[in-house]
Amino acid sequence: MNDIAPEDALAALDVADRAREQVAAEVGLPRGYWWGLAGGWLLLGGLGSVGPAWLAGTATVVFGAAHTTVASRLLDGRRRTDRLRVSRAVAGRRLPLVVIGMLVGLVAITVLAALGLDADGADHASIWAALLVAAVVGFGGPEILRVLRRWARA
Repeated sequence: MNDIAPEDALAALDVADRAREQVAAEVGLPRGYWWGLAGGWLLLGGLGSVGPAWLAGTATVVFGAAHTTVASRLLDGRRRTDRLRVSRAVAGRRLPLVVIGMLVGLVAITVLAALGLDADGADHASIWAALLVAAVVGFGGPEILRVLRRWARA
């Protein structure tokens, strides 16, 4: 160990740091999570539009409870695939806050889109708003999360 040049040691540390950053960049939620969230979003939008208010409210509570159960296992982002599990230090401690913030933002977008569509006279505005957000979540959820993580340095 004594015959390692300082330049070689720095180069090795740089390689290790880059590898750690690459793994940390891959931390997130599995693709199935995002499609499940999108499906739930569509279901709630449909029930809100065509179902009775009590059913939409009950479905929202059930969906929230189911999401909490699933997300509590996945929200730390450490189990994105079944082949890799990273430490909490690599995953970052702020990832759950970023995901919750993203979900609150998506709810706000859904509500604003539904209100705008309803004001414009669209039939079933909540379905169309839910479809818009579900498409964004299903197709772009991981990418949006990656950008938000970078912005929040999480």
